[in-house]
Amino acid sequence: MIEFDKYKIEKIRKQDAKELNQLMVLNKERFKTYFPKTLYQNLTLEASIKFTQEKTIQFATKEEFLFTVKELTYKQLIGLVFIKELDWTKGQGEFAYCIDADFQRKGIISSVIDKLVAYAFDNLGLKTLQIIVNKDNFGSVKVAEKCNFIWQKTLLKEFTPPNASPLDMELYELYN
Repeated sequence: MIEFDKYKIEKIRKQDAKELNQLMVLNKERFKTYFPKTLYQNLTLEASIKFTQEKTIQFATKEEFLFTVKELTYKQLIGLVFIKELDWTKGQGEFAYCIDADFQRKGIISSVIDKLVAYAFDNLGLKTLQIIVNKDNFGSVKVAEKCNFIWQKTLLKEFTPPNASPLDMELYELYN
């Protein structure tokens, strides 16, 4: 667990299911474009229970790392950060993140990514970290740049949101 300012970062736990479900349902419109799979997997409490169980196992087996971001005063789950698409041979992983609408534009995710970069390099031994974002997702682009990730290239038609055309995505990387 890492605490900073009025927030804490911790690995996903089975007990997070109810709050995770609430976060996803309350931010459904906000998350539907860039987080469709996670959203779909958390639309009911039962689905969130299954999701947290699976992610807890994936964390333990180092298949994928999911962290929760919680506000300390009310102990409210306000965001998620994944370290995913792990390639242990290359020492590479990708960040993906989302935050509740009421907490956006406060620098919280940038602070979380800074802390988790250190964790990924020091504890996981990763050498390259990536952030893949759409250029129109200004908040995510700002996070990548603020956290010293360097733009590498445009990935043509890299991501297809539900019921939409494929989007070009921007690849940012940070090296240890």
